[in-house]
Amino acid sequence: MTRSARLWTVLVLNLALVAALAMVGWTAHSVGVWAEGTDYLADAAGTGIALAAFRLGTPTAARPQGRPKATRYAAGLNAGWLLVFTLAVAAEATDRLVTGAHHVHGLPVLVVSGAAAVLMLAGALVLASGPDESDDGAALSVRAVLLDTVADSAAAGAAAAAGAVIFATGGFYWLDPMAALAISVVVAAQAVRLVAHISRSSAGTAP
Repeated sequence: MTRSARLWTVLVLNLALVAALAMVGWTAHSVGVWAEGTDYLADAAGTGIALAAFRLGTPTAARPQGRPKATRYAAGLNAGWLLVFTLAVAAEATDRLVTGAHHVHGLPVLVVSGAAAVLMLAGALVLASGPDESDDGAALSVRAVLLDTVADSAAAGAAAAAGAVIFATGGFYWLDPMAALAISVVVAAQAVRLVAHISRSSAGTAP
């Protein structure tokens, strides 16, 4: 599979998971599942930016060097709203830990998070399959998405484990906001890394 085909596959997986996680997070009262949805929405945006980088960076007769600034601006916008969403989820999780964790339905959290972990692992295998055409910046973009996808699979596995404990015991609801906080840290780290990448690119430093 080509780079673009692999990225499109992961993008579709991310968007499908966002819809499923939003629905389950609302019905199961799980802030941890909401955090997962935010994470996958962020990854979908990052994957879209990588795809846009391929298209906008392609030289044309009118623009021999492509449109590198357009991708940079889009990445900056992505980092901005990503941080806003992450802070909102972290604030809700902290509030639940301080005021008392709400009742959470463990079984749907276990099912959807477990499915997300498996699908993200499959997405990572798709990204890792097939040789990269070169070792340029585009190849690095694919590798960055691959690492994020592996991290997402691990985060979903942790959320599934929290859901399993809640389902089995009928308690330990505080595990859900704790999982949300952990996922928020992962997402925030991605946003900060993206901001740093943009800063280096603006300064003309190799990423």
